[in-house]
Amino acid sequence: MSTGTDGRGMAELAALLADGTRAGICVALLDGRAWTAGELARRAGVAPSTASDHLTRLVRGGLLVEERQGRHRYLRLAGPSVAQLIEDLAGHASTPPAPTTSLRAARATAALAYARTCYDHLAGRLGVLMYDALLAAGRLDRSSGLALTRDGWAWVSELGVPVDVLRATRRPVVRDCLDWTERRPHLAGALGAALCRQFSDLGWITQGAGRAVRLTPIGRAALAESLGVPVSTLVPGTPPAPSSGRA
Repeated sequence: MSTGTDGRGMAELAALLADGTRAGICVALLDGRAWTAGELARRAGVAPSTASDHLTRLVRGGLLVEERQGRHRYLRLAGPSVAQLIEDLAGHASTPPAPTTSLRAARATAALAYARTCYDHLAGRLGVLMYDALLAAGRLDRSSGLALTRDGWAWVSELGVPVDVLRATRRPVVRDCLDWTERRPHLAGALGAALCRQFSDLGWITQGAGRAVRLTPIGRAALAESLGVPVSTLVPGTPPAPSSGRA
């Protein structure tokens, strides 16, 4: 893809994501996994040959990378920066959510809005709450660009996150990412990814359906104590009743 300063590179990128099928494929890959071409075709609701054409364009455009194992073609987002781009664009989209027509669908939508993975870090209401709590406690500071404070580094170390590895990464330690359901920032960057892994290793969170993440009872109490917030703020809300449209 061209990266010239005359705007052609931006136009090429916009054209790649202007197609609903290609955009939907990129959103599906925000779960951080590698999907087969067949799985992505079924997810997008298109024929395998149609999906193959779209996937080839996304790979050539630098948004996806592919790996081949035997007869299977696996695809994933090209990296955290691409994931943040897709999530940011979703956060700016004005399209209303699809109406829920069953209690099961309503529960799935509510679970995704409460907590999910955004590539390799936590998003949804839980991710935004953590971001806000770290700012309120002085562990994050954004007075001159988002940064982890001395107290923040100490907090990270207490959680058991390997601080030396975090400091040595070439990826930004912290950055904010616009949440597409909350329309406010959640924590991304190397720290966001490290916290998501650590919470999983500690048994505080478990993977739900798709990108959804569940906060375990042990995790709810431990995370509330660690963030200095009431446990009640970490309780998921009641899913909305099924509806045929948006009020």
